[in-house]
Amino acid sequence: MPPRLVHFADPLPPPATDRPAPERALGPSPLRTTWEAYAAADGLSIGEWACEPGAWRIAFHDRRHEFFHVLEGRLRIVDEDGRAREFGAGDAGVIPAGFRGTFEVLAAVRKRYVMIDPPA
Repeated sequence: MPPRLVHFADPLPPPATDRPAPERALGPSPLRTTWEAYAAADGLSIGEWACEPGAWRIAFHDRRHEFFHVLEGRLRIVDEDGRAREFGAGDAGVIPAGFRGTFEVLAAVRKRYVMIDPPA
């Protein structure tokens, strides 16, 4: 079967939900919902992600990169040195490979993402 074209106006696939691991959570673990619209064997994943307010520590390994575009809500990402950046509806950013810090959802957020996470 040939690959299908992805259009974000099409219905999204059924979601997967999770919460940050308890050892990473900074307070109550918020519910996170992911609709993966496209995945490839080389580690590319594209879709939408939503999360209720909350915060947790993040640690990307040396191969994982993420581009995101916030559709609604507000989030803050703080690096290990304490530099904080906030993103709201319409903003976009990149979390580079090897990034460590905290991820905080200030107001329920929904974003589109492109994750590159190739196998080792």
